[in-house]
Amino acid sequence: MSNEKSRQPEELPVMAPLHVPWKRRLQTAAVLFWGIEPALFFCIFLFIAAIPVFWPLALAYIIWLYVDKAPVQGGRRREAIRNWSYWNYFAGYFPTTITKEVDLDPSKNYYHPHGIISIGAIATFASEGNGFSKKFPGIIPSLMTLSSNFKIPFHREYILALGMCDVSRQSCKTVLKSGPGRSIAIVIGGASESLNARPGVMELTIKKRLGFVRIAVETGASLVPVINFGENDLYEQVKNDDGSWLRKLQTKTQRLAGFTLPLFHGRGVFNYDIGLLPYRKPMHVVFGKPIDPPSKVSEEEKDQVVRELHEKYMESLKELYDKYKNDYAPDRLKEIEFVQ
Repeated sequence: MSNEKSRQPEELPVMAPLHVPWKRRLQTAAVLFWGIEPALFFCIFLFIAAIPVFWPLALAYIIWLYVDKAPVQGGRRREAIRNWSYWNYFAGYFPTTITKEVDLDPSKNYYHPHGIISIGAIATFASEGNGFSKKFPGIIPSLMTLSSNFKIPFHREYILALGMCDVSRQSCKTVLKSGPGRSIAIVIGGASESLNARPGVMELTIKKRLGFVRIAVETGASLVPVINFGENDLYEQVKNDDGSWLRKLQTKTQRLAGFTLPLFHGRGVFNYDIGLLPYRKPMHVVFGKPIDPPSKVSEEEKDQVVRELHEKYMESLKELYDKYKNDYAPDRLKEIEFVQ
């Protein structure tokens, strides 16, 4: 009995106090809604579709869902939704900040390759929670995401209103060519990178990712290196070393389904140790200096130019990391690493 009592404080989750400032409760509610929103909208659609009188509307919407080309034609951006006060609570939960090296010329187009997972990208590029338009006036960003996200009823309309678009090659080029100041942000590492995301570590899956550089060369868009310090500290992940049965299962799932299933946990709504809410850890999104691609590149030169620009981009990321790591990642376990 005495041994059980001695272990109890370590085994039981730490509960949140009853008396929490109302602002913090709203911040937690905002992040909770972000986590359940796709499933919530899908359940609402199923409820509507279960009522016979609404069947014609449900069928018409399903047809619309598959014929609508907005996700690959620039989206249906709604500034009012991007500026909801909700996003201030969402970003304030962590909180998130923007640090910029230089201003961005609104007469040009920009390409923001972004690392790790998506929470910092949502706060920065898909909303005004992080004050992007105030930091970069005249720049109109679109966060690019998987096409599967645009197959979820009602959720697709929500993310289209946030300016999000399909991450396909043609969609990226359409946005970048749609006018001055248009820019896109992509989580380059995607599912592969999420498997390496853990506190104190920044492993960027980028060594063989050349497609984003090729698009920049073909459209003339400048590459803006972006690092989000703190994103990997939001969740703990089950150990999944290369060669382990778990990593093999996750890799196979990725090959078959196009996405993977990292086993992670954060905190709960009413406790600080168990749940799927991210921990309250600050995130610092750092923007480096734009890298301009050369103009009038011939087909014969393109591959070499892409490789050189890709190398320059990784060097810029490393310089950004080294400049800010002591300020924004003082508890890091190791230095930044570029992986395949």
